[in-house]
This record gives sequence, structure tokens and C-alpha cells, in this order.
Amino acid sequence: MKLYTQLSKVPFLNKSYAYKFLFIAFLGIHIPLIAIIFFLVFYERSISPQNIFYFTLIITLVATAITLFILKKLIKPVEMASKALDLYKNKRLLPVLPTDFDDEAGLLMANIVSSIKNSENLLKQKQDLVYLLSHDLRNFAATPASLAQVILDENPVDAIKKSAELILLSTSRQTEFIESIINLMQEEEKILSQHLRVKSISFTDIIAAVNQDLGQKLQSKNLQLIVATDLKEAHLKITQEMLTQVVINLIDNAIKFSHPGKEICITIQKTHAHIEIEVKDSGIGFDNGERNELFQKFTKMRRVGTQNESTIGIGLYLCNQIIKKSDGTIKAESRGENKGATFSVRLKIYRRSNS
Repeated sequence: MKLYTQLSKVPFLNKSYAYKFLFIAFLGIHIPLIAIIFFLVFYERSISPQNIFYFTLIITLVATAITLFILKKLIKPVEMASKALDLYKNKRLLPVLPTDFDDEAGLLMANIVSSIKNSENLLKQKQDLVYLLSHDLRNFAATPASLAQVILDENPVDAIKKSAELILLSTSRQTEFIESIINLMQEEEKILSQHLRVKSISFTDIIAAVNQDLGQKLQSKNLQLIVATDLKEAHLKITQEMLTQVVINLIDNAIKFSHPGKEICITIQKTHAHIEIEVKDSGIGFDNGERNELFQKFTKMRRVGTQNESTIGIGLYLCNQIIKKSDGTIKAESRGENKGATFSVRLKIYRRSNS
């Protein structure tokens, strides 16, 4: 940054990053030319063409090397800006960049600092909103539910009983929606703040977690989960917890939209330099033309399950956010309504963990 700082003090260079580069390039081109002219004019002995050639070649190579070295130093602000963005993205570290330069590189660094500060302020406001939802709105929804329950406990007449049951049902749905909003905000914050490194991921542990978390749901709906994989582990740029959450969400989604007595298949395989995880069901399916809508927040395609299971429409959205942060891809396919669905996750395999 010393070179960049010194050049920024020159009046005709301080407003333009491009001019700084052109100025250094101009000097790098003309200094060897001037040196050659001085050599020819002031060297007293006769000079052979061969010596002129060697001198010109050497001075040109030296000047080129010095110019490239200086230009490399001049690109330091851009390198710092790139590193600052990378540290914020992967480690949530706030950037420490100079903001008092007036050229394009200076404005880039200042805008990065400003944008990240604004982002952090928005995140703080979001956290405050989560706190509000967690404490106040839960109470607001719980109060009428409690009053309705008190009324029902008193064995009221049928008209009052029916009204109290409607109040209880309505507040129950409100509470469920509030819980979903809180969960969404918390999960988004967790995904955003997660520092991802290459980790050894155990697929055996993921399948065990699926059976533990969803075993009861599978049993209650008489569904069979078929696991097809011979892979035990792989090095992926994702955490064990996050990938487990993705797989559980995808299988939970398949359970919700599968008819009782059917099968759900999960396949985990290595294809070239990637791991592919596929969850396939034979449930209600969807229109392929709207498959991208499935991964939107509060998607308009949300439907109740085959046994009237409710859905808010955030599970697939969170899966998409996790996989995108892990530099992977997730996609959905279906042959149409009531013809099942297939969700596929693709993640790059790394040679070893860098933890």
C-alpha cells in the first residue's frame, strides 16, 4: 500500500487508479529507452552492433521486471478488497480497509466497508426482530389460546364451545406460523455466519440421524426408506450438521407428500469429482415448469401433505441456501402431478480436510 499511497499524493494521479497504472507503465517503457540513448551518446569508445544489442536486451528485461514488480505492488488495494470480502463471506470478519482515497480502488474499498457495515446493521435489526417474535408475539398468540382453553374446560353450551374451538384452532395456526418465521430467521443467520471449510463428512452418521429424527414419521405413515450407498465418507466444503439438515429436510418433504405404504429412496454416490445425493419418492409430484419456485422463500407452491400435514414453505428454501453457500447445486424434477419427485444435491469432492 506504500506505493499506492505515495502515488495518491501526486495531484494528477490521485483521482484515477488507471492513471497510476499508465504512469508506471509509461516510466517502464521510456526509462530503458532513455538509458539506451544516453549510452549511445555519452559512451566514448566505439560500440559494436552486438554490444548495442546485448545492452538493449538487458536494460529492457531489467526495466520490464522492475515495472511488473511495481505494478504488482500497485494492485495491492484490489487484493486487499478481495481478501476482505472473502474473510467476511467465510469467517464473518469485518474488513479493516482505508477509506480516504479518491480513485476507483479507494472508492471500491470505501464501498465495501460501507456495504458490510450496512449489512451488519440490517442483520442486527433482524436479530432484534427475532427477539421480539420469540418473546412478545408468542405471548400475544398464547393468551387467547389459554382463554379459549379455560372456556372449554368450563363445559360451555355448544355455541360458545364451537367459538372457543375456532379461537383455539386459529391461535394454534398463528403460533405455528410465528414459530416458522422465527426458525427461518435463526436458520438464515446460522447459514450466513457459518465459516465453511473442507471437512470429512460421514454419510453413515447422516443416515443414522435421518433414522433417529424421521423414523417415527416413516413408521406412522407406513413408508419404507431405502438407502443405496457404499460410501462411508468424503471431504466436502460443508459441515456435518448442515448436510444432515439438508438430507433430513429433503426426506421429511418426501414423507409429507408420499402416500402411505410407498417407498422413499435415498442414493449417495460418487460421480467423477462430485458427490451426488438423490432423494426420490412416488408421491404427489409437481409441474416441472414450476420447479424453481419450490426453492423460493414461502413458495406459492406449498401444499398440505397427503395426510393434511401443514407446510409453511421454508424447508426447501433453507436447503437451497445451504447448498449454494457450499458452492453446490440442488435441483428438483418430476414427471408431473401424482408421478413422484426427485431432489438431487451435487457437491464437489476435495482431496482432504483443511481444518
